[in-house]
Amino acid sequence: MDPLETIISFFLHLDKHLGEIISQYGTTTYAILFTIIFAETGLVFAPFLPGDSLLFAAGALAAATGVLDPALLVALLWIAAILGDSVNYSVGKVFGLKVLQRFPFIKQEHITYTEKFYEKHGGKTIILARFLPIVRTFAPFVAGIGAMNYTRFIIYNIVGGLAWVASFIYLGFYFGNIPVVKRNFSLVIVGIIIVSVMPGVIEFIRHRLKKA
Repeated sequence: MDPLETIISFFLHLDKHLGEIISQYGTTTYAILFTIIFAETGLVFAPFLPGDSLLFAAGALAAATGVLDPALLVALLWIAAILGDSVNYSVGKVFGLKVLQRFPFIKQEHITYTEKFYEKHGGKTIILARFLPIVRTFAPFVAGIGAMNYTRFIIYNIVGGLAWVASFIYLGFYFGNIPVVKRNFSLVIVGIIIVSVMPGVIEFIRHRLKKA
C-alpha cells in the first residue's frame, strides 16, 4: 500500500485505528492525540493530518470506551491547538519571506490577497480558519508573514481553538455512538471532511469569479 492509500485508509477507518490505539496504549492516547493536533496546526508541511475527523472520532470513542475523559480531551487538545497556531505564526513571522523565496511557486499576489483579507476580516479569519482543513494549517503562517499583532492574534487563537476542539469532540461524544452513525462511520467522516472543505471552496470560487 502506497503512502496516499495509507492516509486514505486511516481517514476512512479512523474509528478502528484510534480504537486500536486506545486499546493498546490506554491513557497514553492523550499524548498521541496532543501530538497529532499540534502537528496538524503547527507544522506548515503537515496539513494532511486528520483534524476535524480525529476530534469527532476521539469524542465518540471516549463515550464508547470510557477510557478517555471528554473534558480532559478538550482541555489538552485546546492547548495543543493554541500552541500549534502560535508556533506556526512565529515561523511565518521569522522565516516566512525566506520560505517564499525558497519556494517561488507560492505567488506573491496570493500572499498579498491573504494579508488584505486578514486586514479586512481580522479575528474572524483566525476563528473561521479553524474549521477549514488545509487553511487551518496555513492561516497562522500567513498571519505571521503579514505581521498581525500577536496580542490580537492570540486572543482569536484561543477563542477559535476552544470552539473548534470542543464542538467536534462533544459532537462525537453525544452523536458518534448513535447506531446509524456507528454503522456508517466512514461515510460520516467523509461527510465531515466535505462539509469542512466546502466554505473554502466556495470562497475560492467567489474570488475567482470576482477576479474574472
